[in-house]
Amino acid sequence: MQFKSEVMNESDVSRALMRISHQIVEKNHGTENLCLIGIKTRGVPIAQRIARNIKLIENADIDVGELDITLYRDDLTTIAKEPVLNATKVPFSVVGKKVVLVDDVIFTTRTARAALEAVIQLGRPAKVELAVLIDRGHAELPIKPTYVGKNLPTSLSEVIVVHMEEYDGETNVCIYQK
Repeated sequence: MQFKSEVMNESDVSRALMRISHQIVEKNHGTENLCLIGIKTRGVPIAQRIARNIKLIENADIDVGELDITLYRDDLTTIAKEPVLNATKVPFSVVGKKVVLVDDVIFTTRTARAALEAVIQLGRPAKVELAVLIDRGHAELPIKPTYVGKNLPTSLSEVIVVHMEEYDGETNVCIYQK
């Protein structure tokens, strides 16, 4: 892959996540029964950052979980003969909760579909919303994020890479050419 450009720096990402945090609080009329579940891998630190922002905004602690959607993928047999499972860690009940699924990029929407299925297996939430840092278009299913940090229309020959300090040593969003 060939680097094309950095479209968001660390400051841009922080601003977008703060905006999403305010929107989540506003749309849900506060934080009662609210929880965040990050979709592995980079959805997890994004969810944790949103939870910290909500703590600053509302002085409320929000439960944050980690979701591995590997077994719920519709392309499981095409990605690996023996898929690697990462642990799902949702140490709280989702029953009756307002669940916000958090991911870095929404592309075909198939990851979001798998995450919805995985959350439903955990119990019946009151509602499920989706927050993403980047919406790059090209949805294949009728799923639309509730909260978006940045809409970034791309061609199918481009790749969006989100770097998070927690995993990559830096925070930014870059476009690469395949």
